[in-house]
Amino acid sequence: MIVIGELINGMYKDVGKAIVNKEIDVIQHLAVDQVNAGSSVLDVNTGPYSKNPKDDMKWLIESIQKVTDVPLALDSTKPDVIEEGLKIVKKRAIINSTSADNEKMEKIFTLAKSYNAQVIGLTMNRSGVPNSREMRLELAAAIVAKAVEFGLNPDDLFIDPIVLPVNVAQPQAIEVLESIREFRLLSDPAPNTVVGLSNVSQGTKFRSLVNRTFLTMAVANGLTAAILDPLDKELIDAMVTAELILNKNIYCDSFLDAYRKR
Repeated sequence: MIVIGELINGMYKDVGKAIVNKEIDVIQHLAVDQVNAGSSVLDVNTGPYSKNPKDDMKWLIESIQKVTDVPLALDSTKPDVIEEGLKIVKKRAIINSTSADNEKMEKIFTLAKSYNAQVIGLTMNRSGVPNSREMRLELAAAIVAKAVEFGLNPDDLFIDPIVLPVNVAQPQAIEVLESIREFRLLSDPAPNTVVGLSNVSQGTKFRSLVNRTFLTMAVANGLTAAILDPLDKELIDAMVTAELILNKNIYCDSFLDAYRKR
């Protein structure tokens, strides 16, 4: 599974402070630690309080690329901030993200085509996050169709069914899991699927337990990527074990160590 490390995000107090003060060592340590823990992609978000998000996005990317060459997911609601990052990334980037609104899709897919980027598509529109898997599937189909219209391949997409906190929207968890399974039937090749994992445990007492339980269930339903905290060792161990049981990896007694060394 594609692990997208979530920790370089200005919403976190220490990261936000590091961005303001240009503390490059904080950002670089986070980048290296996440890669060493198993991240194959790093999410990069300047946070909602950045006064100069275009400059901050550029600084973050340049800082990260000095210590690692993994691909980056450029995470912003502003297309001009994303484009600033697309201009300087060394590896093929993921744009995080577009909704299913036509105007937003056209802006984001234009950037994706111009810069050969992949895209995370959120199954939501101006009406918000749908309650049913049927509506999620309808929005996912619209995202795939629009991407193909712009010349992108379906497997360049990561469709996000949008996980909601289990403590306030408990029935939605099963809707998301069933959506992940059904998204695989949208096209051939199928789009990738992704979740922002930490959302499911927001506000709960046992966050790590909720996260890793939901992740293993999502993997069993065909999840191909997740934005998560790779420094949560028990979470990563659960993910690796789930994939082993699904026969995606060959068993050996040191399979956890083998994952981290690959």
